[in-house]
Amino acid sequence: MQMSTSHCTTIAAIAAFFLAASTSGQAAERLPPYKDDLFSTQNVLQTSDKGALDVIEYDEMRDINGRDQIPQKRAQQKYVSLGIRKQQSDETLQLGAQRLDVTRVGQSSGAAFAVIFIHGRNGDRRLGANDYSFGGNFNRLKNLVAGNGGVYYSPSVKGFDSDGVAAIEGLIRYVSKQSPGKPIILTCASMGSQLCWGVSRDPDSVKRLKGMVILSGVADPDFAKSSFFKAKLPLWFAHGSRDPVYAASDQQTLFEKLLTTGYPTHFTLYQTGNHGTPIRMIDWRRTLNWLLGS
Repeated sequence: MQMSTSHCTTIAAIAAFFLAASTSGQAAERLPPYKDDLFSTQNVLQTSDKGALDVIEYDEMRDINGRDQIPQKRAQQKYVSLGIRKQQSDETLQLGAQRLDVTRVGQSSGAAFAVIFIHGRNGDRRLGANDYSFGGNFNRLKNLVAGNGGVYYSPSVKGFDSDGVAAIEGLIRYVSKQSPGKPIILTCASMGSQLCWGVSRDPDSVKRLKGMVILSGVADPDFAKSSFFKAKLPLWFAHGSRDPVYAASDQQTLFEKLLTTGYPTHFTLYQTGNHGTPIRMIDWRRTLNWLLGS
């Protein structure tokens, strides 16, 4: 049966529409599902600001005792997949005048994207590489990143001062050189957030970054003066409502100020959560897909 030019044009347009929709969906979900039934099925108590803020239910008996074989020390086996360790190595990088100990998971060069996790006080590279702590959430992060062609770095930071900032800036340059032009996401927990805020002021680092995650961190009252802010790179906050170290209200105030300017930001509050709750509870797949897709 012959078809007219108009019929062909119509069919081509329909095919293009569905192809575009499919491509858009793939871009929005760059990282495919990975143990979502264990990590992503969280009870949302409230959403506001057109979805930019969500309040997630946290229950210690369910989310620690019901998830860990040994509470706060060892997740149940179903939460971890240890095959990713085949791609893991401890390294010492020479970054200019500084040497930086890191745990790397994934290919060192030619990675599709990179995620860097900065620990807080009294931590080191082992924190972000521990498969069984925090309910297996770091194991999921490693599998999501390295399992999808990315590279994950967990460095040992010696201090949270200008030297610490310089070390992370050096790591960002190194990662960017290994995989030119690929997205780099910087994530910082607790006192490590001071390094995120410090890096946000460095134009050279900012041009290499795709976004940042602040977990249970301090607020930066001068963030609006930073190169990161001026570049309007996406920023995700996660905090526990009962954090005794850094008040959730400080971060939420900064988030709300950013929101009024149209800045791309998201805030997840874990109701009744404490200081370590966001590290255990953050849905890494959802967070990374939002940052990579923004």
